[in-house]
Amino acid sequence: MTEALSRIEGDAGARRHFRFFDYMLAAFVTILLLSNLIGAAKLSIFHGYVFGAGILFFPISYILGDVLTEVYGYANARRCLWVGFFAMLFMAFMSFVVVAMPAFGGWDCAASSDPRFASVLSAHGSGAICQSTYESVFGSTWRIVLASVIAFWAGEFVNSFVLAKMKVWTGGKYLFTRTWGSTIVGQAVDSLLFYPIAFAGVWSGQSVLTVLVTNWALKVLWEILLTPVTYAVVGFLKRTEGVDVFDTGTDFSPFAKVQSTGDVSSRFS
Repeated sequence: MTEALSRIEGDAGARRHFRFFDYMLAAFVTILLLSNLIGAAKLSIFHGYVFGAGILFFPISYILGDVLTEVYGYANARRCLWVGFFAMLFMAFMSFVVVAMPAFGGWDCAASSDPRFASVLSAHGSGAICQSTYESVFGSTWRIVLASVIAFWAGEFVNSFVLAKMKVWTGGKYLFTRTWGSTIVGQAVDSLLFYPIAFAGVWSGQSVLTVLVTNWALKVLWEILLTPVTYAVVGFLKRTEGVDVFDTGTDFSPFAKVQSTGDVSSRFS
């Protein structure tokens, strides 16, 4: 027989030690960074549809955000979002610095050995080829970096807020309604911010709108398809942790702090 879970409030959950919380935090930040670093730079085509390869993995960060809020509460999810936010800022700063550093003329890479670039190699040397290919992968424009950081911050906080509120409204029942509902709203905020900030004036208004709506729909569909996985992960974590967190009295400000002992000593939650 399944052992009953202890219901606790969100602030109590924020001060509690959980067995798997650190692992979930690490998974969330890892997928967030890699999907932006590796996936964002490549355009792919499938049955005539062109899309950014990052869309295959970035929505998983939203699913993990759902799991974090559902299992550990909004306050703990808020900690993860701030960690992810600052990790993205550092990634952007490090990419800018490393890409801007002068390339060694004798630098060899896969592109410099490619016979298709033989004429460029003879004219400019291997270092120039490697630097150019490196920039194409890691050298995002300031608009895309700004759009990514703002859209992630706003979209993830909205996603977590909606899920936490819906959990209280539904009494913890019908998990799929809040994972779907929070993703629909959170990804809408993410897309409405990212594409206009990154591409307005570069793409036509119609192109921005088309890509925005299409990618939003694909991300929501991805969430729906992975619902069985979400159920399995949430069920396992709740049984392992032994509690069910409800954010009935939680301060939902992104900048709120949780009192650790009732005094002023506190930390970002």
